Amino acid sequence: MASPRKKNNKPVRERLKAVKPSGSKDDSFFDLVHEIARQIPKGRVTSYGAIAAALGTKLSARMVGWAMLSGPNAEKPVPTHRVVNRNGLLSGRHHYDPPEKMQLLLEKEGVVVKDNKVANFKKLFWDPAKEL
Repeated sequence: MASPRKKNNKPVRERLKAVKPSGSKDDSFFDLVHEIARQIPKGRVTSYGAIAAALGTKLSARMVGWAMLSGPNAEKPVPTHRVVNRNGLLSGRHHYDPPEKMQLLLEKEGVVVKDNKVANFKKLFWDPAKEL
């Protein structure tokens, strides 16, 4: 399976290594997911599937979710609240204490959330395969 590509014709995974401080070739999947999540601009959101696709593993959205669970324990902060499901639903909210914290963090960045879903999701969607 070919890796997604951008205008510069380098696979996203290769371009991501260029922004990794370690530059290591043995980065774990979780490390790569966390590094993509760190690139999401404030006030924008992406999906688990978009991160998986950017890494060339588009069927691994659930594994991206698992990586988000380990975000609070990462060495560098990971803005896990900016990763939602493919419809903009705050599907990871139940992992926050209290569950409303995910919504509060997004709203603090200017993201409007209604009924546990990002309003204007398509407008605020940040696609790592295109942006990195």
